Amino acid sequence: MAEELVPIPERCFELAVRIVKLCQYLEKHSATSRTIAKQLLRSGTSIGANVGEGQSAESRTDFAHKYSIALKEARETKYWLRLLSATETVGSEQLADITKETDEVARILGASVAKAKGARKP
Repeated sequence: MAEELVPIPERCFELAVRIVKLCQYLEKHSATSRTIAKQLLRSGTSIGANVGEGQSAESRTDFAHKYSIALKEARETKYWLRLLSATETVGSEQLADITKETDEVARILGASVAKAKGARKP
């Protein structure tokens, strides 16, 4: 049976929920983990917010711009997740699924941006 495709806005929202829960966990620990949690919370929740704005874009250019910002935020989120793992603040096995989902979302956003930008060329 084929895996059901989830629309990117919903995937981004679900990713944001997971990020919030991870940050709530991090807030209970060291000052360092709290600092990283604040950065992660900003970038991880911004992905979906920008995708949401892109869904009501006024033009293809506006859509590409909003999705480009979401892509940047996804890349930043991947950075913070990687840092949490590398510093052993959170075990890499505990971050594997959320890191994989962030990477998949980033790939989808990148493809969407490329398609939107390519479609407006003559």
